[in-house]
Amino acid sequence: MHFNTYGGNGAALSADLVNTADYSPGALTPILSANAMLRPELTPAQAGELELWAGRLDPVFGERDQETQIELINDLLKMTAATPYVSAHDGRKPHLHFFSIDADIVSRAKDTTAGGLAMAISFSDGRRLGRCDREGCVIVYVDTSRNGRRRFCSLACANRVNVANHRARRVTP
Repeated sequence: MHFNTYGGNGAALSADLVNTADYSPGALTPILSANAMLRPELTPAQAGELELWAGRLDPVFGERDQETQIELINDLLKMTAATPYVSAHDGRKPHLHFFSIDADIVSRAKDTTAGGLAMAISFSDGRRLGRCDREGCVIVYVDTSRNGRRRFCSLACANRVNVANHRARRVTP
């Protein structure tokens, strides 16, 4: 499943922010840049704000109750200052913006992530905002697979679970 540019970037940025272990400006700037955020440089105080925001994004992933997931995303949207609007700048086709281009990086990241999660739940019923099923793994992901049945963050986690299940079946009592 593919989301539009901002839904995809916003949902992917949400997962990246939740999954990071290092919330220093030096670690967050490349994450923001890789997710197409303009002017991604951060101060230490801004990095701290994004760490707190990541904590608010985290519960959305893997939430199995749709009403709870919708409520979580609506709460995120209420906390942002965004008023979505359509733009066709720089010769691009009309597309949706979730933030003011003049806003600071923290506001833009919050607006983008909240908007991206809203788009993801609107187009996939929230089932594509997952959390790895391997016990002990805390990685979250946006499932863009064709069938939408992803259960693990990576092939490595899937293999560990499958090998453990296979070995458990081979044990004779």
